[in-house]
Amino acid sequence: MLIIGIAGGTGSGKTTVVKKLIAQLPEGEVAVLSQDSYYKDNSHIPPEDRQKINFDHPNAIEWDLLIKHINMLKAGKSIEEPVYSYLTCTRDKKTKTILPHKVIIVEGILVLTVKELRDLFDIKLFVYADDDDRLGRVIERDIAERGRTVKKVLDRYSKVVKPMHLQFIEPSKSFADLIIPQGGHNKVAIDVLSAIIKKYLNENK
Repeated sequence: MLIIGIAGGTGSGKTTVVKKLIAQLPEGEVAVLSQDSYYKDNSHIPPEDRQKINFDHPNAIEWDLLIKHINMLKAGKSIEEPVYSYLTCTRDKKTKTILPHKVIIVEGILVLTVKELRDLFDIKLFVYADDDDRLGRVIERDIAERGRTVKKVLDRYSKVVKPMHLQFIEPSKSFADLIIPQGGHNKVAIDVLSAIIKKYLNENK
């Protein structure tokens, strides 16, 4: 099993990189685990207080469960990936069944910050994008998908997103084997990574 970790700042284009990468690979060979699915359940916290949670801090993630699930997949066992709602900041009662695949991609802003998780990755990637470009994408996404106003997005960006990026995410770039500038627009980097994965798949048929 080839396990790939893809990190990068909020709005850097990680999801686009993953989508374009999978589009170049044989169908059914790759499974994706999202760090966002492993946010801790906050149903015990009053709804009005959930929006105050710092989702860009490593403490917001249930890393032990993510690490356990990756090890289960490596052992040939299926997992039940949590389903997380940004609107309610809680986990759904439903889960998503993930079967073992030859290639597992683990994607999220903080996945290179935890050593025990990093040590499971065969390839570590960091998707880099200019701060202004990331902010533009964050505004579009948070309004469309998370029900936030522009004012709330900008306020959260200045008070939480940017400081956490500088403290945790940007420094984790030093652990990457490959840095991908321009996110999903970097066709050369995606082609190179695709070729590496195809070579692995051909050697492990």
